[in-house]
Amino acid sequence: MDDVTPTTPDINSEIVRVDLGSRGYDIVIGQGEISRLGDHLRSITTSDRVAVVTDEVIHALHGAAIAEALSDFRTHMIIRPAGEDQKSMAGLDAVLDSLFRAGFDRSDTILAFGGGVIGDLTGFAASVFKRGATFVQVPTTLLAQVDSSVGGKTAINNAYGKNLIGAFYQPRLVLIDTDLLATLPARQIKAGYAEIVKYGLIDRPEFFEALDGGMGADVLSLEPDALREAISVSCAAKADVVAQDEREGGVRALLNLGHTFAHALELTAGYGGALLHGEAVSAGMDMAFEFSARLGLCPAPTAQRVQDHLSGLSMPTRADMAPFLTDPDTLLSHMRQDKKNEGGNITLILARGIGQSFIEKSASEAELNAYLKDIAT
Repeated sequence: MDDVTPTTPDINSEIVRVDLGSRGYDIVIGQGEISRLGDHLRSITTSDRVAVVTDEVIHALHGAAIAEALSDFRTHMIIRPAGEDQKSMAGLDAVLDSLFRAGFDRSDTILAFGGGVIGDLTGFAASVFKRGATFVQVPTTLLAQVDSSVGGKTAINNAYGKNLIGAFYQPRLVLIDTDLLATLPARQIKAGYAEIVKYGLIDRPEFFEALDGGMGADVLSLEPDALREAISVSCAAKADVVAQDEREGGVRALLNLGHTFAHALELTAGYGGALLHGEAVSAGMDMAFEFSARLGLCPAPTAQRVQDHLSGLSMPTRADMAPFLTDPDTLLSHMRQDKKNEGGNITLILARGIGQSFIEKSASEAELNAYLKDIAT
């Protein structure tokens, strides 16, 4: 835009660029960044209207801070109940109805202030509101900061599975304030860590080595330097993949390591909080390496090392999923619904080693069925 004023990042901030040409955007990472939110918005839009979509828990914790940060804007708050069930047609309709009633237009900013649920719901609402409105992400959970807020995947769930109704719609800005994590429960921190270690397991073995060498424990304890580095590396890893393959036509599918198993586990568990997305991903990655070893693709000691790393940090592994593994046929049916599947074949992200993940577009259903039956017993 010609009339916006670029903002100079704080000396203590880090900037990761998602290079998508004219639709590229910055991920700003730092402590206390929420206090500079107004300046950042002035750099991307001339509108002074902002709709903030958040949930009741985040609003109670941080509502005053974001209201102060946006004191120079005309702000409309849309406060939804917390929980995965907000990613639904009903949740979408509620957000859109509020935007229409408040008289918003697509030049105004729609800002997601919350975790992955709020980010996904808000992004999808922004993508369809008058065919696309300015969208900004201010993620408040570790998982959202390192994964769901970056890359433009927006979606809601339905009875057939997770994230099956959605769109690729990039934000104009992602603002990550690591101070917001101080109020996050330990369970949510661990859920976010699953998406961090995922990048090391996909294609950054040196990052996994650092995490396994003690950095992982420091991240889980929110040690500032380790946390900031882990977020920066994770965002850069995702930005690199998104720049190569924005719409998951190829290499971007690698970012779903463990997710085919995870989504099946989540659907089995229901979306009431019994199993967080990051918990399912942690167990799903363990299962992906275990299945890879079963197929002779990955050395068994390597799969064991992944499991040991996760369990050593009290992260969920396949063994913790016993309540959701009792019906192998249903799990396999859920896996058949995965978005990555093509031509009736199940696509899995498997591994030959740490940092050596690959896309298998024709996973053997017979082998997969046998594996699911074995772990169910």
